[in-house]
Amino acid sequence: MNTSAASPAIDTLIIDDEPLARQIVRDLLATDPEVRLVGECTGSEAQALIRQTRPALIFLDIQMPEVSGFELLASLHPSELPVVVFVTAYDQYALRAFTVHAADYLLKPFDDVRFAAALAHAKQQVRAKQPLQAADLAALLVEISAKNERRKDRFLVRNGDHAVLIRVCDIDWIEAADYYAQLHVGSASYLIREPLSDLERQLDPAQFFRIHRSAIVNVDRVVELHGQAQGNSIVMLRDGQRLPLSRPRRDEFERLLGRVR
Repeated sequence: MNTSAASPAIDTLIIDDEPLARQIVRDLLATDPEVRLVGECTGSEAQALIRQTRPALIFLDIQMPEVSGFELLASLHPSELPVVVFVTAYDQYALRAFTVHAADYLLKPFDDVRFAAALAHAKQQVRAKQPLQAADLAALLVEISAKNERRKDRFLVRNGDHAVLIRVCDIDWIEAADYYAQLHVGSASYLIREPLSDLERQLDPAQFFRIHRSAIVNVDRVVELHGQAQGNSIVMLRDGQRLPLSRPRRDEFERLLGRVR
């Protein structure tokens, strides 16, 4: 018997802030007749689109600048939770949490074989009506948070023929540079071979805040916050550096500044 003919197609949504990452998943899903793509979006658009399309399955990136994958799931009512395949760059320690709580994942970069295995598992969960339950999500968040408590307090950065030890508390702000990041420390800057999303997980969220997809600031360096037209804002640092603050992050940033001061 042809199961794809007997069963309705599985409505699926892709949630990732990176267009190329969405395209990779979209192209792989296109080869499976049992899956129907009902949309794709960024993290900040996802809650509304989930409620509009009611997907049975989502492919969800975790490290998104506006709304993380965990924040998105926590914002949904348990009845709205679909089956989830996490797309992540977390290391093997954190991935044990996904396995314990029966949530499937794709570790970037993944190949076609790994994708097919994750999709097959997800389709079984959909047919068995076994989405990630609220209790499982809470336990998963606790375990991931425990890992994140071990924050870096310094970086060793290559600078020509020597290495420089940089204390995290001395960093003014961090700028995205493709798959690298630029640490701005006073009048100096240092290129480090880590993407901004990876660095964000290593820093204390009470001290460093991602104000935009391309910038993280040390909140101790912030001296002014200026509103602009169309709801945009500018963050000014002690040294006069002006950085954009994305509109969806302004309220959270103001709450953090209020707690710090």
